[in-house]
Order: sequence, then structure tokens, then C-alpha cells
Amino acid sequence: MNTLDVMFVRIYLTEGEGILQNLLECLHDEEKVHGVTVFRGISGFGKSGKMHSSSLLDLSLDLPLVVEFFDTPQKVDDILGHISRKIPPGHVVSWPATLMV
Repeated sequence: MNTLDVMFVRIYLTEGEGILQNLLECLHDEEKVHGVTVFRGISGFGKSGKMHSSSLLDLSLDLPLVVEFFDTPQKVDDILGHISRKIPPGHVVSWPATLMV
């Protein structure tokens, strides 16, 4: 089995921040990442302690979002340098991983 060293990136957002569409366009159109997955959480909170959740009483959704992607370490470093202006500090986590090819 062949492997490739990659960096895995996870970005934490909420729907109400209005960042997702711009971030996805950047990762797709400008950075040419091979693939991105966005997960919508059912509940969560961050540094502020404000709970983001969905209930039948809520008319507007402000649910947690997790954006994940991976690429070569050098490309991820370049991407993180470019998107750091779009993402609030403390919302990006990355770690080395192994891709089985």
C-alpha cells in the first residue's frame, strides 16, 4: 500500500457568521483543493460560551459548521496563510495525517 503525507485541516464556524460561502469559493476557485466537506452540527458552543442549537421554536438557524479538507503540507501552509484573513483566530485546527493511495 502506498501512502502520502498530508495535512488535515478543520475549521469551526457558525452559520450566522456568513463566512462559509466565501470560504468554499476560495478553497474551490482560488486554492484548487481537491475536496472539502462541510458538516452541520446539531448543537455546540465555542469560546464565547453561547450555545448554538436548533429547536422547533427557532426560526433562524445559527448552527455550528465544521469545514474539513486535506492536502500536501506545503499547500496547506499556503492556504492557511491566505484564509487566515477570512477566519477568526482560534477557529482552525490542523494536524499531520497519512493518505492511503
